[in-house]
Amino acid sequence: MEGRGVEPVSSPLTTHVLDTASGSPARSLCLRLPRLEDHGQQWTELRNSYPDPDGRCPGLLPPGHTKAGTYKLFFDTEGSWRKRGQESFYPYVEVVFTITNETHEVHVPLLLSPTPHTAGADGQLASSTEF
Repeated sequence: MEGRGVEPVSSPLTTHVLDTASGSPARSLCLRLPRLEDHGQQWTELRNSYPDPDGRCPGLLPPGHTKAGTYKLFFDTEGSWRKRGQESFYPYVEVVFTITNETHEVHVPLLLSPTPHTAGADGQLASSTEF
């Protein structure tokens, strides 16, 4: 599946990406969603997308397509900052997580700036900064 933004459908997996440097949604950020397959040996790409004008990707997995397992949201931060004429300390951000219950909803927010980033699940945020 591939697209520019994601249709607003009910999805068990969502993300919301905000640019903390400008205080606006991160719309030009390409993201990929793979799932770990083959007994943990290979990532299988499920979707490529971009956030909508509000910085949200509400329909990353269509209803009924969630399987228990390990997933990864890959955010191309370097490409996004480069489009805006800025350098990025982080070339990409990966958030790897496990879905154990196929009926639960998972929300992965990401707060970005050219140097630090923040990622979390279900409102629990953790920070990483430049060393």
